[in-house]
Amino acid sequence: MRAPFSKSDFASRFGDVFKVHEKSVVETLSTGIPEIDALTGGLPRGAITEIFGPASSGRTSLMYSMLAYATTHEETCALVDTNDAFAPTSAAAAGIDFDSLLWVRGAGNLEHAFKATDLLLHAGGFGLVILDIGDVAVQDTRRIISSWWYRFRHTVEDRPTVLMVVSEEACTRSCSALTLELNGAAEWSQANAESRAAVPGPFVARNVLPMRKPANRATVTQQGVTQQAVTGNLLRLNTIKVNRQRPLSPSLNESQFRAYQNI
Repeated sequence: MRAPFSKSDFASRFGDVFKVHEKSVVETLSTGIPEIDALTGGLPRGAITEIFGPASSGRTSLMYSMLAYATTHEETCALVDTNDAFAPTSAAAAGIDFDSLLWVRGAGNLEHAFKATDLLLHAGGFGLVILDIGDVAVQDTRRIISSWWYRFRHTVEDRPTVLMVVSEEACTRSCSALTLELNGAAEWSQANAESRAAVPGPFVARNVLPMRKPANRATVTQQGVTQQAVTGNLLRLNTIKVNRQRPLSPSLNESQFRAYQNI
C-alpha cells in the first residue's frame, strides 16, 4: 500500500522548510578582559547583553574596561547614564577615548533614558551602546514593561551593535542573548588626608574601579586647638566573580578576574 505522502512530495511542497540549516556565526565584540572573553566568547553583536550585580560587584569596572577596549579599537560607543553616575576622571584613567564616546546624561529620569537609548539604536553607527540603570532602585526596574526590551532586541538584531544593560537585578528577562551575574569581594586600605594627597591619580593596572568608602572624621586636639582629621578607605583590590546565567552550557559557566588600584 502506497503511503499518502512521500518524502519527495513534502520536499516539493514545502521546499527548504525541512532542510537543516547551518547555524550562522555570531559576530562578537571583546570585553577587553581575557578571562571574560574565554567564558563568553565576547559580547554578541545584534543582541542584548545584560550585566547585573549589587553595588561594588564590579559592574563599573567591567563597563569601563569594555568602553576602553571598544573606543580604542575603532568602535563608536554611546553611554546612557541614567543617574549621572559616570566619572570622567576615572574613565580617562581606565583608558577610555572620549573622542569615540557619546555620553548621554539621564538626570535620574528612567523614561528619558529609555527613549534616548531607543533613538541611539535607531540612528545606528554605534558598535557599543550601554544603558546604565545600575543606580536605579530595584522596585523601579521591576516595573519596566517587557515591550521595551522586545523593541530593543528587534531594533539591534540586524545591526552590528552590542546593546549592554547594566543593572542591579536581572530585568531584561528572555530578551538578552548573554546574561552575566557579578559578585565582587573588595579589599580596602585605610588612608588619611595627608597620605591621599601624596597618592597620584588612579593607576589602572587592569580594569581598575576607583572607589572610596565614605570618609570618617575624627577630632584631634593639639596644643589646645581642635582640628578635624579626615580618614577614609581606598579600594586596593577587587576580585570579581562572574557567573554566566545565559546562555547555559555544560561547559564552564564561571570565571573571575581582579581589578586593583595601586595606592
